[in-house]
Amino acid sequence: MASSPRSPIVDSKSTVGGGVKDLYSEDAATEEEFVTPWTLSVASGYSLLRDPHHNKGLAFTEKERDAHYLRGLLPPTYVSQELQEKKILHNLRQYQVPLNRYVAMMDLQERNERLFFKILIDNVEELLPVVYTPTVGEACQKYGSIYRRPQGLYISLKEKGKILEVLKNWPERGVQVIVVTDGERILGLGDLGCQGMGIPVGKLALYTALGGVRPSACLPVTIDVGTNNEELLKDEFYIGLRQKRATGQEYHELLDEFMTAVKQNYGEKVLIQFEDFANHNAFELLDKYHTSHLVFNDDIQGTAAVVLAGVVASLKVLGGKLADQTFLFLGAGEAGTGIAELIALEMSKQTGATVEESRKRIWLVDSKGLIVSSRKESLQHFKKPWAHDHEPIKELLGAVKAIKPTFLIGSSGVGKTFTKEVVEAMAAMNKRPVILALSNPTSQSECTAEEAYTWSQGRAIFASGSPFDPVVYNGKTFAPGQANNAYIFPGFGLGLVISGAIRVHDDMLLAAAEALAKQVTEENYASGLIYPRFSNIRKISAHIAASVAATVYDLGLASRLPRPVDLVRHAESCMYSPTYRNYR
Repeated sequence: MASSPRSPIVDSKSTVGGGVKDLYSEDAATEEEFVTPWTLSVASGYSLLRDPHHNKGLAFTEKERDAHYLRGLLPPTYVSQELQEKKILHNLRQYQVPLNRYVAMMDLQERNERLFFKILIDNVEELLPVVYTPTVGEACQKYGSIYRRPQGLYISLKEKGKILEVLKNWPERGVQVIVVTDGERILGLGDLGCQGMGIPVGKLALYTALGGVRPSACLPVTIDVGTNNEELLKDEFYIGLRQKRATGQEYHELLDEFMTAVKQNYGEKVLIQFEDFANHNAFELLDKYHTSHLVFNDDIQGTAAVVLAGVVASLKVLGGKLADQTFLFLGAGEAGTGIAELIALEMSKQTGATVEESRKRIWLVDSKGLIVSSRKESLQHFKKPWAHDHEPIKELLGAVKAIKPTFLIGSSGVGKTFTKEVVEAMAAMNKRPVILALSNPTSQSECTAEEAYTWSQGRAIFASGSPFDPVVYNGKTFAPGQANNAYIFPGFGLGLVISGAIRVHDDMLLAAAEALAKQVTEENYASGLIYPRFSNIRKISAHIAASVAATVYDLGLASRLPRPVDLVRHAESCMYSPTYRNYR
């Protein structure tokens, strides 16, 4: 691209990943190898200040203001990125309502991309609940009211037959990670239709902030096939198709066209992450495309990996082996069965027993009670492997008393289901009962951290899906862990990208979970945590990426050759840096 006299030129002297030029001054080892380097020119003057990818606001130097026609368009003061960050944080903290903070952060992302990511990276524990769960749930519910600018691609039934053309409308050509939803099952909030876009936007912000995947390589997509949410259909501010959800052949033809067009436009190695699809579609889509595309379902596989990591880490407190434990799940949907299957796979890997044999240590309860053999004929296909021989039990409390689990895991999406009686029963039969209340958002959590610690007399090992504040019980402070998928998917995706993976394999998920469990420190354990702190998430993601990439290479599924000698260091070198770059 030729530069014009009015165009600032990005200083792209740095090279990473085998000599690939850093075209955006983003770390570009995630670019295709052997790209011919060129100098990138961007807009100047007023247009430059309106371009979120390149705008630095008052951080433009005197020299840059003269060279790029900014003189007079900005106040005369120069402000460093650090001072800008301090000011934004000060302003954010004035808001009492979390949704206002969310809107302010989204406005910042649309105004100054690098500053947005720097603030998010530097203050991840404070801002993760703002840009993602639990606040993103409310944002999706009100997305029509707070919608300002498009942050991804909306592909509706109106685009059927033209999806490849729609993908070409997206300005970035080097897309490597797509997060896509159809909005039917947003967190525990149900069908939010087109307004589910907040989920892909939020997930991809975390891909960059936590995993270092460059923002220009990320594409949020919402597939709009309508909604069955009557309240939204009547809402004058709703931004999606005003019709009931398409199903059956019409739905699957649209998804098939999308999947075909993605591979045609972006190639074999683009990662497609399915997000918040309803159970009946989530399993079917993953099963259908896992042999032909690089696909990953975060609700099934990401949740499974992060929970497995917590399970493995908790064994250090409990003692014993994974195969010694008994697991009881409340919830047998995509999250519950996905977690259960990955635990069974890890158990099988450790013991040499078959997966079928390992499954017998794991029991699931759904809305009709304990899943047992006598119910097998009426069960959905993904529940059938968990139908074990036992008399029927309708209630969770009865199942706890009969099965005597060491781990109680909630993935039901229904709040307040781990009652005082249930937790007390767990505490009565276990010295250290493990209670994982995973449902999101916070209102849907099976129990609170305070309830788990209080009802177990401070003996519970607890983690939840949404964040809870520390709890003081009998003079001791407990820091409840969060089994947040954000521990896994950013590093997992980075590992796939830097190795050039062409398919996802279960062994990669096991590698990610094991790598995360190894990052839990003695200090973490001492405060009751079975997950490391998010403040160290980039280092954690680098280790996860390295373990995943190593597995990709070992399985012969890598296309980026040769294999780097030090994969952790290579992963770190590939990570996007939000620090301002200089224009010349």
